[in-house]
Amino acid sequence: MNKQKGLVILGVILGIILFIIGFIYATHTAGSLPTYFPGYLAGATNVHTKHSVAAFIAGVGCFIFAWFQSGPKAAI
Repeated sequence: MNKQKGLVILGVILGIILFIIGFIYATHTAGSLPTYFPGYLAGATNVHTKHSVAAFIAGVGCFIFAWFQSGPKAAI
């Protein structure tokens, strides 16, 4: 497996993980987040919308990175 294909796979996997994290932030209150997530606060009822949006944007960025890495190599 060449380096370019490894970067594509890594970008896609990281993008999927970030989408899952964004979904968790969007659907759970701060008190029901896993304790290892930033923003966890026992008994809190607020939703971390900014964390969710940031995770989704980072996930899209990873997918865009993978898309550009999967393109043909430029002939120099």
